[in-house]
Amino acid sequence: MALTDPLGDMLTRIRNGQQARKDSVVSPASKLRARVLDVLKREGYIRGYHEEDLGPLKGLRIELKYFEGQPAIRHVSRVSKPGRRVYSGSKDLPRVRNGLGITIVSTPRGVLSDAEARDQNVGGEILAEVF
Repeated sequence: MALTDPLGDMLTRIRNGQQARKDSVVSPASKLRARVLDVLKREGYIRGYHEEDLGPLKGLRIELKYFEGQPAIRHVSRVSKPGRRVYSGSKDLPRVRNGLGITIVSTPRGVLSDAEARDQNVGGEILAEVF
């Protein structure tokens, strides 16, 4: 069965892994997923990730992060979906929880957090929000 929303699948695996208190989860590898994980690592929501072989395919092992027994990611949701894309200019990027969370944005300069996109004055497709 083909995945219609690979990024949404990865975010769901992270959400389910943290609910089950797993140390790490595995997701199929892609460049977009790796760039989103780079943003999550830079912002301190995951410990890290690395690529590993899953038979004939490559996968990403995502190391989840906890703080005092609670997951570092309290909420993660997909904003722009395959059926309804959501775009925003640099001035109109949404703030998540008054700046406590981040919005992950796909821009012409790569996948960035909302703060990085505002600093570089670029907008783009809003992929997900995390807090």
